[in-house]
Amino acid sequence: MAALVSGFSKLSKTEKIDWLVTHHFSKNDSIKQALKQYWNSDEKLQQLHDEFIENTITNFYLPFGVAPNFVINDKIYTIPMAIEESSVVAAASKAAKFWQTRGGFKTKVISTTKIGQVHFMYQGKKEALTSFFDEIKSKLITDTKPITKNMEKRGGGILDIQLIDKTTDLDNYYQLHATFETLDAMGANFINSCLEQFAKTFKAEAETQLAEPVEIVMSILSNYVPECLVRAEVSCNVEDLAEKDIDPNTFAEKFVQAVKIAEIEPYRAVTHNKGIMNGIDAVVLATGNDFRAVEAGVHAYASKNGQYSSLTHAKVENGVFTFWMEIPLALGTVGGLTSLHPLVKLALNLLDHPTAKQLMQIVAVAGLAQNFAALRSLTTTGIQEGHMKMHLMNILNQFEATPQEKETIVDHFKNNTVSHSAVVEQIEKLRG
Repeated sequence: MAALVSGFSKLSKTEKIDWLVTHHFSKNDSIKQALKQYWNSDEKLQQLHDEFIENTITNFYLPFGVAPNFVINDKIYTIPMAIEESSVVAAASKAAKFWQTRGGFKTKVISTTKIGQVHFMYQGKKEALTSFFDEIKSKLITDTKPITKNMEKRGGGILDIQLIDKTTDLDNYYQLHATFETLDAMGANFINSCLEQFAKTFKAEAETQLAEPVEIVMSILSNYVPECLVRAEVSCNVEDLAEKDIDPNTFAEKFVQAVKIAEIEPYRAVTHNKGIMNGIDAVVLATGNDFRAVEAGVHAYASKNGQYSSLTHAKVENGVFTFWMEIPLALGTVGGLTSLHPLVKLALNLLDHPTAKQLMQIVAVAGLAQNFAALRSLTTTGIQEGHMKMHLMNILNQFEATPQEKETIVDHFKNNTVSHSAVVEQIEKLRG
């Protein structure tokens, strides 16, 4: 039976599990075994994972796969992906193979500016606040020097601070809106430390120079990074899109129509963009970056014109098919888990130790490839044929199929439509 608990975080991992089993699983010892079977036998490695978060009781596994054959700016990559969804890695790999003989993927980083804000309230005259800010701005930056000196040595740091008047949206609400360059670090801790120092200096100086007090509400970076942009694209002559049983002109026309539908129809755009994020999130997670931050920023960007819309675009001009995407990605290749998690280190090594800019381009390509593969299926054979064949093994594992049963059933569905009921029927037929 569920119960309140005091001091749970101070219990050992084994004691935490004992408490859970007692109060949530009717003292079922099989639950203990289920949790402990995912512990790593290397105690030092397990302790490392235990200390990533609070109240760790076990490890949660996701498949870690690779998608080979990506040609990005004429360099070959094998891209690491951590994801549980069937067909994502296969689809990315298929798209990579398709484009490797058609010029590959072309990418460029448009900008890398990141944003943080100090949110505060001020009831006095705007003119007095503006004059005060102009006088104090240089001190705001100077007072952060102990925080920024190492970043500045590498070429990064604070780019600018602006005073933003938001009083038309909320009474007495203003911002210090700061822009940053954090190079190969994602930079969350760096930005937040700078912002908190801005707030401290701003409030202290205001107490002696302004007639009305400044009330600091909060200081925090933004995960909306519309000025931290990367572009990825593929293009080729329309006739080069030809494949077995696929007319290139018909394919190009339907593909462009499918993208245009996602540009104007939010119900379609959400699913369309979710497919893009299948590829992006998988690489972001595999490289130890914050996929929740990326998701939030990307979906906000998809709504930047007032309606949620497709992140990708396509056209045919002068006989040339072009498919592209510009997307905001704030990523890092140093700090955080990048130097701690063994598989994150392996993933970055696999990618030849990319800079943050290079990783932005690789991640964008994974998203574009995933979207191309999905639209290619949707406008030709339909999405379910390939997806269900990849999902077949999950269904077989649900029924604890033996290796011999799996081999027989997989062979059967090479030429038959996969559905849950059809798989169950074949299992029952095999088992008599």
